[in-house]
Amino acid sequence: MSARYNLGKGLMVSGLLVFLAVSLISSPAFAQSDSNPKWDLFVGYQWLHPGGTVPAPFTDPNNPIPFKVPDMAKGFGAAFTYNFDVHWGMEFDLGHNWGDSNYETTGSVGPRFIWRTDTGNYFLHTLLSLNRVNVNGLNADNGVGTVLGGGIDLPFRKNVAWRLFEADYVFGRHNFADFVAPQFSDLRRPSFGGVRLRTGLVFSWGGAPAVAPTASCSVQPSEVMVGEPITATVTASNFSPKHTVAYSWNANGGQVTGKDTTAQIDTTNAAPGSYTVSAHVTDAKEKNNNEASCTANFTVKPLPPKNPPTMSLSASPTSVTLGGAVNLSANCTSPDGVPVTVSSWTSNGGTVTGTGSSATLSTTGAAPGSITVSATCTDSRGLTGQGSAQVMVENPPPPPPNPEIIELESRLALHSIDFPTAKPPIKNPKGGLLASQRQTLLALAADFKKYLQSRPDAHWILEGHADIRGTDEYNQALSERRVNRTKSFLVEQGVPDTNIDTKAYGKQKNLTDAEVKEAVENNPQVTPEERQRSLRNLRTIRLASNRRVDVTLSTTGQSSARQFPFNAADALSLIGGREGEAKKKAKTGPRKTAPKKTAPKKKNP
Repeated sequence: MSARYNLGKGLMVSGLLVFLAVSLISSPAFAQSDSNPKWDLFVGYQWLHPGGTVPAPFTDPNNPIPFKVPDMAKGFGAAFTYNFDVHWGMEFDLGHNWGDSNYETTGSVGPRFIWRTDTGNYFLHTLLSLNRVNVNGLNADNGVGTVLGGGIDLPFRKNVAWRLFEADYVFGRHNFADFVAPQFSDLRRPSFGGVRLRTGLVFSWGGAPAVAPTASCSVQPSEVMVGEPITATVTASNFSPKHTVAYSWNANGGQVTGKDTTAQIDTTNAAPGSYTVSAHVTDAKEKNNNEASCTANFTVKPLPPKNPPTMSLSASPTSVTLGGAVNLSANCTSPDGVPVTVSSWTSNGGTVTGTGSSATLSTTGAAPGSITVSATCTDSRGLTGQGSAQVMVENPPPPPPNPEIIELESRLALHSIDFPTAKPPIKNPKGGLLASQRQTLLALAADFKKYLQSRPDAHWILEGHADIRGTDEYNQALSERRVNRTKSFLVEQGVPDTNIDTKAYGKQKNLTDAEVKEAVENNPQVTPEERQRSLRNLRTIRLASNRRVDVTLSTTGQSSARQFPFNAADALSLIGGREGEAKKKAKTGPRKTAPKKTAPKKKNP
């Protein structure tokens, strides 16, 4: 039972040691060292608490006295380990302690588990052992046992570490049957459950040498145009994964920015050529093999020429009657040979429709005149060019003239209306029209009403005049009565009032002697004899020629001939009548009339 107790106690101590070792391993320490030795050798000091009770020497075997083996402060320990891999190894252990003529020696062998970090190596071992115990006065005894424990090594050089402590539970089973009667089983075959503590130096060697850290650089893309960005990437290997490494970047072209595994290269201001970007990786916590560098090459190509596209537009036909259609065609090319497209057809008149390099212009609803059509050409780089074309839109030709209307127009503006002196009077504004002038107005009214059927917008413009005799006020009022009488007569014949406009000029714009003389000389309606008499009485003819109302047709702008109506039956009475009447009067002689009283002469216009 004592053996089972001591064994359980030993297992509990071993569990505590495992818990302590795991607790001391912080989370950053779980990463493994990159270099692991093949051999480990520990040498150092060892303190031992044997943890056993034996029969006291020189006592009666039938009445033995228990003797507790005292602690042994003197001692040394050594352990030699062959490492199979990064964690596991086979350990050969030797420990020896002495004091008060007593000693205990333990030789052990068994597996060891180790977890290596930069700050400490944590190990656990379970060893089968041969314990030799010697108590002064008793024979030395060899017993079989076990060693369970672990510890922490603190590396301070690559191949040397300080074992901060090693704590082991040492269990052994011994036989002192020669000194104790059988009934005293605990003393006859005692179990040792002791504790030993160690500290010292650990020397390591062998194994694969530490792998030098490396770095690999790459760029994407490796060829760019000036101004295009590049991404550089570095991949570091064989650095301690638990350390934070620093990255620095440099390039001999472009501007590189980045402090991590990636960097950006701005080639905006770089000249065309080949360049190198380099990365330097450093582990500040490592003293040796703590840096690596790499490079990658990239090429900056010159930008291609960027000339905007050129475009020309053509229209067929270039001149079209209002309402017609025009075919439009665009010819667009890029001086740099990149793809181009035509779009955005517009016009400042009519309606343009179409896509691509062809379109159609409809001039329906457009105003006559020039229409500008435009389109835009865009290349694959976004550069644009524009083109335009001019299309002339013309009114449709007028319909062929109506001969009847032409005849009417010629008659409507043929005659001026002449009035006798001082007619119409103030007291009789509707008087003063000579019979011949009434006939002229009747003919004019009939023609104008017929003309309005085709041209309802036509207007007559009546302009009244008076000769130079009389005051300005009198002549102005007289010319107003003349023009108003002419208008009222036409309205009486059925001509709409709204189609007649009137103007009165008084004695302004009077015909001169030269103008009247020319009119007489070129008038085919008089005979040579009548022309001679008229020229001899030129002043009388001039005054008569200025007592008139002129007629102008608004639609044509034609104005009546401003000449005296010699062909009227009552017109030449001023100079003795027509030629036949004048000869007849010459044969019969003048009629005798009673003398009249002479009255003061009054000038009437």
